Amino acid sequence: MNNSFLISDSSVLNSDYYKNFIRVNSGKGNLKIHAYAASEALPVSGLKVVVSSVIENKKVVFYEGYTDASGMIETLSLPAPKLSFDNLSVPLTVSYDIDASYQGESIPTTFHINMYDGVCVVQNINYVPGGVYGS
Repeated sequence: MNNSFLISDSSVLNSDYYKNFIRVNSGKGNLKIHAYAASEALPVSGLKVVVSSVIENKKVVFYEGYTDASGMIETLSLPAPKLSFDNLSVPLTVSYDIDASYQGESIPTTFHINMYDGVCVVQNINYVPGGVYGS
């Protein structure tokens, strides 16, 4: 998928595919990101994070930013399917991808998360300096 579209772009906000996405995902879930190194001993400040979702074969970027001095990105609100109060149904979800890089060095894992209405998802990202990641 070569093309990425920013959620702030008016062509995305006014598109039929985005309006349909929001209609289906009228609830809100929250995402927190915690980036660290050395087995959670050191926060990673300045880690670039991109949160996106594929909508009708288009990658839409919902957030692009950097972790703070504590290695955190606090509470991003993302669209999610409205929670049904029918106890017999499985909660609906929408998927997002999280990509990260530090000083131009990409972390080789794309984190896939499911977002639920009214739920806060915490994604930990372990940064290994020099890019020596286990397989």
